[in-house]
Amino acid sequence: MIWVRCLAFNVAFIAWTVLAGTIGLPFLIMPRALTMQFGRFWARGVLVLLRTIVGLDHEIRGLDRLPSGGCIVAMKHQSAWDVLIVPVVLRDPACVLKRELLFVPFYGWYAGRAGSIAIDRTAGASALRRMVAAARPVAAQGRPIVIFPEGTRVAPGAHVPYLSGVAALYQALALPLVPAAVNSGYFWGRRAFVKRPGRIILEFLEPIPPGRPRRQVPVELEQRIETATAALLREAEAAAPARLSAPANISAPTVARRHGGAPPWWMNE
Repeated sequence: MIWVRCLAFNVAFIAWTVLAGTIGLPFLIMPRALTMQFGRFWARGVLVLLRTIVGLDHEIRGLDRLPSGGCIVAMKHQSAWDVLIVPVVLRDPACVLKRELLFVPFYGWYAGRAGSIAIDRTAGASALRRMVAAARPVAAQGRPIVIFPEGTRVAPGAHVPYLSGVAALYQALALPLVPAAVNSGYFWGRRAFVKRPGRIILEFLEPIPPGRPRRQVPVELEQRIETATAALLREAEAAAPARLSAPANISAPTVARRHGGAPPWWMNE
């Protein structure tokens, strides 16, 4: 049954994206703020499809911890869901993303026009300088800047070193740095066909105030995000039915070890 629901969601997602993206093409020549509003409309539509077809809902915690003005949000990245929720929750963010995404039909067109900060990950130090330069006017407007510290989606339980972009923004912009933990990868893994029913939790943590030493910030940021993410994953595992008690993209050998030998039934389908 879950495979049928996921297939139905994928079909509905593609249809909704093509329909909305085509109807909304005039927004690409309108003011940036209107393009962002249309992007939120599309993202909300996808979240409705997830909830009604797959049974995958979400909960947002710690909104009261977000500063009223500009800030940097350093968010754990496990799933495509993370990109959907950011404009819905933060209203008018500027997301740091890899430049290649701007060439993705529909999504890339709107993301670029809505004011995302695109970086060339092959450009080294010059990419950091360009990112900071692009972020300065965003900070001056009081908009939140969202960056994924690992630079890519990372499966639950896996570890990828945090990149230097967060520290560069923190030092250059002198803004509060808000860590954000999420357990989205438990339900919707990277490149995974299966989306599992349940409730994704996104939690904003206490901000790190500006002015901390640059070398100290990445260590504290990683420790806080990873600790909170592990707690959210345990919460998801505890709430899940026994037959769905593993992340959507975890490997069969890993699950077999957790289950004392053979993989559970859903890894053999």
